[in-house]
Amino acid sequence: MPDSPFRFSMIEPDAKAPTLKRLRQLSRLLDNVITIPGTKIGFGLDPIIGLIPIGGDFLGIMFSSYIILEAARLGVSRATLGKMVLNVIIDGLVGAVPVLGDFFDFTWRANTNNIKLLEDYLKFPSQQKSADGWFIFGVLVGLLLIAIVLVALPVILVRMLWNALTGG
Repeated sequence: MPDSPFRFSMIEPDAKAPTLKRLRQLSRLLDNVITIPGTKIGFGLDPIIGLIPIGGDFLGIMFSSYIILEAARLGVSRATLGKMVLNVIIDGLVGAVPVLGDFFDFTWRANTNNIKLLEDYLKFPSQQKSADGWFIFGVLVGLLLIAIVLVALPVILVRMLWNALTGG
C-alpha cells in the first residue's frame, strides 16, 4: 500500500472501541431509536428520512456509506465490505419503490446488519486481505452513483408523467 498513490488512513488499534461505539450509536439512531410503546417494535430515522420525496433515499445511503467508510478504516476485509455494500444497495433500491419501499424501510435494518458484520469481523479477523484505498474509493463512488440515480429517477418519472398528463 505504500506504493499506492491513494493512501487510506487506518484507525489505530486503541481507537477501535470508541469508533465502534460511535458507529453503534449511529446505527441505532438510523434503525431503531424509536420504540412503539407497549411493543418491542422499533424504527429509526432512516425510514423517516426515506419518506422525504426524492432526497430521502439519497440521505439514507450517505449515512450508511459513512458506516462502511469507517468499517474500511478499521481494516475490514473486501468480502465483509462487499456484504455491507449489498445491504445498503438493497436498502436504497427497494426503499425507493413508492409505498412498498416505505414499508420495507421500517423492517430492513441495513445499518444494524452492517454493524453486526463489522463486529463479527473484529471478533474473528480473517486472513483475507483488507480493502485497499482504491477499492474503498470505488465502493464509495458506486454508492454515490446509486444515490444519485435514486434522486434522478423519480424526477425523470415525474417529468414524464407530467408531460403525459399535460400533453407537453
